[in-house]
Amino acid sequence: MNMEGEKKKKKIMVAIDESEYGNYALEWALQNLYDSIANKELLLFTAQPISDFNYLPASSYGSTPPELIENIQEFQKKVALNLLNQAKDLCSKYGIAAETVTEVGDPKELICEAVEKFKIQLLVLGSHSRGALQRVFLGSVSNYCVQHVKCPVLVVKKTE
Repeated sequence: MNMEGEKKKKKIMVAIDESEYGNYALEWALQNLYDSIANKELLLFTAQPISDFNYLPASSYGSTPPELIENIQEFQKKVALNLLNQAKDLCSKYGIAAETVTEVGDPKELICEAVEKFKIQLLVLGSHSRGALQRVFLGSVSNYCVQHVKCPVLVVKKTE
């Protein structure tokens, strides 16, 4: 047997966003998987979407000040860090220490990359419960991750 492999802690990642569904998935995992999470490394992950600044030239009469773009990006970063800090505080109420990571880009691709990079054994994420038509136009992060990550994925649906 490989003793070194046994000593390594298993890693669980919960991908959250600013929606109620991401928060619900984290709370659900903490309540229902506590025994599994308590003895493992927990990583809280959020993605900051790439902003579309195409509307800015029109709103600033043709020339977008670089400071405005920087301010918007800084604001997005603060929102993401605040979200992760709130999630980390929730974990600490359960006595669980969590690491946090935020990246900028397409959430579905970044989640898959993070699973690979951090050698995650279980990915937990929320489902926005969109219908088939909405998924066609908006895509489904959870569906994409289920199809592309190389670890088990737990998709938590919020019950009404």
